[in-house]
Amino acid sequence: MTDTPNDLASVHINGHVTRALAKGCDLFNVLQIACMNPIAHYDLEVGTLKLNDPADFIEVKDLKDFEIIRTVIAGQVVAEDKKPLIDSVKVDTPNVFHTGLKQAEDFSLLRAKETEVIHAIDHSLITEEEIIDLTSGKSEDILKITVVNRYADVPPAVAYVHGFGLKEGAIASSVAHDSHNIIAVGCSDALVAKAVNTIIEKRGGICAVTDGKVEVLELPIAGLMSDADGFDVAERYARLDTLVKEHFGSELSAPFMTLSFMALLVIPELKLSDKGLFDGRSFHFIDNTGYCQK
Repeated sequence: MTDTPNDLASVHINGHVTRALAKGCDLFNVLQIACMNPIAHYDLEVGTLKLNDPADFIEVKDLKDFEIIRTVIAGQVVAEDKKPLIDSVKVDTPNVFHTGLKQAEDFSLLRAKETEVIHAIDHSLITEEEIIDLTSGKSEDILKITVVNRYADVPPAVAYVHGFGLKEGAIASSVAHDSHNIIAVGCSDALVAKAVNTIIEKRGGICAVTDGKVEVLELPIAGLMSDADGFDVAERYARLDTLVKEHFGSELSAPFMTLSFMALLVIPELKLSDKGLFDGRSFHFIDNTGYCQK
């Protein structure tokens, strides 16, 4: 789907270049794609080493592994030996959280026959719709999913999701495209409430919680970005990712990335917004009165 913070800390476009060369692609074709085409396509104000251009370039150890030695922007060395040389600038952290803390009962649903369930698919933004009899007692990996409007104190939208594979705990995030409300998936109503409340109390972030543990990465800028050191953010994200996979049981390659797209209504088949389940094929909200929210 896209790179995560720990991916960016280890390798980025240079990694794609290295893989392309290892597959036998022509060096200068690859460099054209990586360096020149984005500048032309997006009309970027980036130097291309032509006469009178600003000096924007990277220096690499060799033309095989593309290990970056230093980065130069407008003639200034801004990074060297994997360390930034730009002074950190304190920034404001504008944010909006106008919702109160939630209770476990806010996420309660009566299980019903022929219930629409979102099927999350690894490595995909597309989901599938499953119709499952939740009263049969035979459903596996069917978890609560909720979207909580963070711009107004209104009841959360609640549904069911399949594919996250959590055996314990709950995860939540204020990165939820496109409106970036709070989104959470968990094994119980109490844990879902705990995860959601963690995001509300921190005014943005991603978290993983159990009965006795809370692990959170704060995102104080609009609930989407951090003002902390990038490598520190990458390390903390990696710790959360490992916790959810190795201890909570998720087999998704990027559980928080998958979670962040479960509210993106324009991508089929089934998604959840703060107003309820949405069918991206017919582009209408599903009447989920059959869910019998308590």
